[in-house]
Amino acid sequence: MKHSVRRNIDMPYPLAAGRGIRSRAIHRACKAMHNDGLGPRPDSSDKIRMVIHTAADTQRTHNDIDVGVRLVDALRHHAGAAQGMPIVYKDLLRLARLLYPKDLILDRAVQIGIGAKLRFVEAFCAAHGLPNLAALAVGPTTMRPPAQYEGDWDADRHAVAAFDWTTIDAQLADYAKTARAAVSARLKPRKERPADVSWYAYFCSHRKECAWIGQEDKQEIVNLIMAGIDPDTAMKRVQAARTEFGETA
Repeated sequence: MKHSVRRNIDMPYPLAAGRGIRSRAIHRACKAMHNDGLGPRPDSSDKIRMVIHTAADTQRTHNDIDVGVRLVDALRHHAGAAQGMPIVYKDLLRLARLLYPKDLILDRAVQIGIGAKLRFVEAFCAAHGLPNLAALAVGPTTMRPPAQYEGDWDADRHAVAAFDWTTIDAQLADYAKTARAAVSARLKPRKERPADVSWYAYFCSHRKECAWIGQEDKQEIVNLIMAGIDPDTAMKRVQAARTEFGETA
């Protein structure tokens, strides 16, 4: 029986039963490691269909990892309780906050920035050959993953629902530790007040270019500056996120 191997960076397929599982898992893990800066890019001979988005090429921050870890917990909780039913981004963040009510970093998270966090979830699952938890996260209008998704979404959700997620704690902790070690030393975290002042100074000098920015966009920009990213790059990253996860704004 011939198996089609499909791949999407934001929301890929889970592992399927039958022949070809090992090869599929290896390809997914290799690509995930490349996105993390932990491994080589697959060469052009690979037959995996890949979709690389602008936002997917941005540098991962400690904030992406910290919130991403919490989303893994929220998604596995939802997977068991909802039997593979999707959850919209806003409800996913709400569920994560219910599970971690005193997490100040999570409390600052907004929908427009969820793409980078879901990529962390996807990369963790891919690196360990797990069904992709991120497949459960959907936009509020379409109730589906982003338009770039090319996997078998129904099969993905069923695989996530059927998996025993109680066994991943040690794997998640180790993966998060490795991911944090890979974050650039140039990305030095900042407190909220200095980050807000830095953004306001940039905004005052670039009012025309910043005309599109709404309250949630600003919140994520400040989050990114707090994570060590400069204001101009932070604004461009949010612009890319708007394109990729447009309906999250």
